[in-house]
Amino acid sequence: MKHKTEYPNSVAMGFTSQLLRLLSLTLTFFIALSQSNQFCDAGAGVPSSKLLIKGGTVVNAHHQQVADVYVEDGIIVAVKPFITVGDEVTVIDATGKFVMPGGIDPHTHLEFEFMGTETVDDFFSGQAAALAGGTTMHIDFVIPHKGSLTAGFEAYEKKAKKSCMDYGFHMAVTKWDETVSREMEVMVKEKGINSFKFFMAYKGALMINDELLLEGFKKCKSLGALAMVHAENGDGVYEGQKKMIELGITGPEGHALSRPAVLEGEATARAIRLADFVNTPLYVVHVMSIDAMEEIARARKSGQRVIGEPVASGLVLHESWLWHPDFETAAKYVMSPPIRKQGHDKALQAALSTGVLQLVGTDHCAFNSTQKALGIDDFRKIPNGVNGIEERMHVVWDTMVESGQISVTDYVRLTSTECARIFNIYPRKGAILPGSDADIIILNPNSSFEITAKSHHSRLDTNVYEGRRGKGKVEVTIAGGRVVWENNELKVAPGTGRYIKLPPFSYLFDGIDKRDGFILNSLQAPVKRAKSSS
Repeated sequence: MKHKTEYPNSVAMGFTSQLLRLLSLTLTFFIALSQSNQFCDAGAGVPSSKLLIKGGTVVNAHHQQVADVYVEDGIIVAVKPFITVGDEVTVIDATGKFVMPGGIDPHTHLEFEFMGTETVDDFFSGQAAALAGGTTMHIDFVIPHKGSLTAGFEAYEKKAKKSCMDYGFHMAVTKWDETVSREMEVMVKEKGINSFKFFMAYKGALMINDELLLEGFKKCKSLGALAMVHAENGDGVYEGQKKMIELGITGPEGHALSRPAVLEGEATARAIRLADFVNTPLYVVHVMSIDAMEEIARARKSGQRVIGEPVASGLVLHESWLWHPDFETAAKYVMSPPIRKQGHDKALQAALSTGVLQLVGTDHCAFNSTQKALGIDDFRKIPNGVNGIEERMHVVWDTMVESGQISVTDYVRLTSTECARIFNIYPRKGAILPGSDADIIILNPNSSFEITAKSHHSRLDTNVYEGRRGKGKVEVTIAGGRVVWENNELKVAPGTGRYIKLPPFSYLFDGIDKRDGFILNSLQAPVKRAKSSS
């Protein structure tokens, strides 16, 4: 049974008439309403009060055992073998399958206004797709409104009212003044945000300079909030783009050629060194290249607190798609930093398996083929972004576990637990333990999957993983104690998701104050000098 919704995006279709825009939005509402009614025919808005998952192999980040999992009112109550229950309890047989924490995607962009248009997946369709793929929570990026963090947060609060699973927020910072500094405090102390993202690319739009980066890093440190960077040298990218246009290279291949891996490596190195100078933890989003990965490896080897996040597309795709003769096919692979040449993918996989990189995101930022065609004559106008929120769990299992590069426990750590730890919500999330939220998946290692745009649950009309087949399928997804994905059917309704506040001062800040003291004591300054008598 397919639950795919496709309807026009007013910006992407180039509608200028206010009447047409109103009709489009009205149509969108009724289609979404129809879809949600279809999904909630089994009482999706109400969690099963009692649920028993029986006989599966329960997997946490550091341990696995054959056990039953008993859930009441959305919370895991017991994890042990041979739990007996009454007839009022719903029982799911997981014999021969893995019972694991639902995935947590640390990097998404739902209902994101960017490059003159807006992503097609909103907080309902994107989250529905996530649940079908075994992800039960995500953290989205709030973009300030005209530089205002407060206005941006309020806008995203409204967007998220239609949520059907739990979510949190990061916050981008795109300018600096005392107002922004005060707003950062409010976001951390009152709004549940514990991370701030700084764009080192997108010159003239989101990009910030080193002065702002330093001010932002210092403020993050004082608040116990994690500094995040999109690491590309924006000035270099701008020059690269001009060069490609001068050479007459206007197609999607120009995107990759204009922002080579060396620019990602340079920005990653600069951000790492500035974070070291301030002595604050750093999170590098969407690590796409060997160049960036090696800078992270070097910093971590020296003891610096740096987190590296590859994304699913960077782990399994190659840039050759950007040279495809069909524009629509090539354009769907345009994202930033770009998907790299063959070889970078294997290196990122190895870094993930050896602990150089710590968790996997998606950077799910879905623009349809009509929107991508905005750049048909100029690659600089192709909206940047690919899908992944539904595909991540399957792609990572098939690529990393089936190949023997990581264990099943590693898989849980990379797709769920480490994200929960970094953003300070473990063990409420990211664990199958008594007291944890009942966000659970049942994965059958002997089942197969196939990814297609026709069968996925995103509103996107394309898929960068089109035709990909593999082993290991999420057969059941349980979110907050509700069975929301079973027998290839979604049962979700808008408004059932919860906003999860992310507390400051995660484990990454442990010992930061002691290092500050050590640095201060090692200065051997100021030097006391005798004043000249002359």
